[in-house]
Amino acid sequence: MEKLRFMFIKISNNLKLSLLLIIAISFAWSCKQNVEKKVISETNEKPNFIFILVDDLGKEWFTSYGASEINTPNIDALVNTSIKFNNVYSMPQCTPSRVALITGQYPYQNGWVNHYDVPRWGHGANFDADKNPSFAKALQESGYKTCIAGKWQINDFRIEPNVMQKTGFDEFCMWTGYESGNKPSDKRYWNPYIFTKEGSKTYEGKFGPDLFSDFVIDFMNTNNNNPFCIYYPMVLTHSPFVHTPLEPNVKTKYEKHRAMVRYTDFIIGKILDNLEISGLAKNTYVVLTTDNGTSPSIIGKRNGKYIRGGKAYLTENGINAPFIVKTPDNKHFETDALVDFTDMFPTFLELAGATNNEHLNLDGHSFAKVLTEKASRTNRDYILSMGGLPGHINKDGWLVNALQFRDRVLRNEQYKVYVDTLQKVHRIYNLKEDPYETINLIDDANLQSVVSEFQTKVDALPSLDNNPKYTKTKGLRTDVDLKFLDKAAERIKHRKNNMMGLATEEQFLKLSTTPVEHKK
Repeated sequence: MEKLRFMFIKISNNLKLSLLLIIAISFAWSCKQNVEKKVISETNEKPNFIFILVDDLGKEWFTSYGASEINTPNIDALVNTSIKFNNVYSMPQCTPSRVALITGQYPYQNGWVNHYDVPRWGHGANFDADKNPSFAKALQESGYKTCIAGKWQINDFRIEPNVMQKTGFDEFCMWTGYESGNKPSDKRYWNPYIFTKEGSKTYEGKFGPDLFSDFVIDFMNTNNNNPFCIYYPMVLTHSPFVHTPLEPNVKTKYEKHRAMVRYTDFIIGKILDNLEISGLAKNTYVVLTTDNGTSPSIIGKRNGKYIRGGKAYLTENGINAPFIVKTPDNKHFETDALVDFTDMFPTFLELAGATNNEHLNLDGHSFAKVLTEKASRTNRDYILSMGGLPGHINKDGWLVNALQFRDRVLRNEQYKVYVDTLQKVHRIYNLKEDPYETINLIDDANLQSVVSEFQTKVDALPSLDNNPKYTKTKGLRTDVDLKFLDKAAERIKHRKNNMMGLATEEQFLKLSTTPVEHKK
């Protein structure tokens, strides 16, 4: 009996000891967490930035902007705790949009007026980080860790393996673009061909968007004690149209496109969830936008209208981008403030507290006060969009623009004008009354003062667009045939008005339904 009593006392003491040990461990863990939180808050006095750029997607595919043919619950949830912008201009096509964003300069200044796939077309052209500003480099110099994942396409990684670091990115995970002479590189979705610090290779059985988004999330979690900037130029939703891991059985082009939009929403949900779980949301700005409108081969429905994709066109469906900004304090309102893609660079700098940036020669204007003080306007009186379609190689072997002065559009809060290659305003639309640009008011006597005011702004622009500034690279023998580029550049000169109008219900039904459904 005494032996049992002794064993009971021993067990009881062990339990007490275990309980004390658990309490001690819990206290130590709590202290560790508090110390880590303190370190994060003290280190991250500067805000973090996550800039998500969807590829080829217009407002007609965002339910928060009136789309009716898609369901995007994660983007909708984001909008419900964010600032929704209505008047933000991208450029009309991939290259001019992305270079304007990176440099904070309009295409007529940075020289990348035309679209040009460097790894596919070659001829030594490249985005030269030594001759052009980069928001990533500027933020690095202000103490930021930087990351990029997704699509670049303005350098050939085979020739310039260090170009991401030169442009200012500490970490990177990139689709290479379609590299000439390298067939596997055309894949960005299933079995993607991806470039990292370990080199380029195919990831068999993987879905590219998953690899890119996981890389972004890993970077966030690894660098949570540093201010960071993530630039995530998605490969979604650009063609080729494919099935996704969530919808493997989609068949038609239209079904695949919608599946890709829904997968974009799924990925954005993953990133936002990680922000909340990690506690980083309280010190992070998230920007969601797109580089240009949807492919013209796709039709969506917005606010009861059938919208054909406006990619590469200057109509609102090509350049008036969805633009959503989540602030650290979750400001929630809608704004008509004028913003364009050159404005991101100076806005990042102002929010980061960076100074002495006059040498960067930026065209953009910071809209930080809209984000921090709910200002209803920026200090802009107009925004501008221009560019797209290929340039060509001149007789000396350099990439130059197809036209000396490219046509473009300018708009203020109410009116939008089209400017031709002779630098003259030749179309004007009242966007408040005619958002789909159906009535050209250029001959309206009551608007001649407005036309003259715009013409004065146009006259103040350089009369010649710059060509890209770069040092020519060497190393490939697979440059594209010059006749191909010349023929593609000619398309610019034969365009009647650079406008993509509305689609019809019949066109929409033909695209969006199967033959059997359409027959019914």
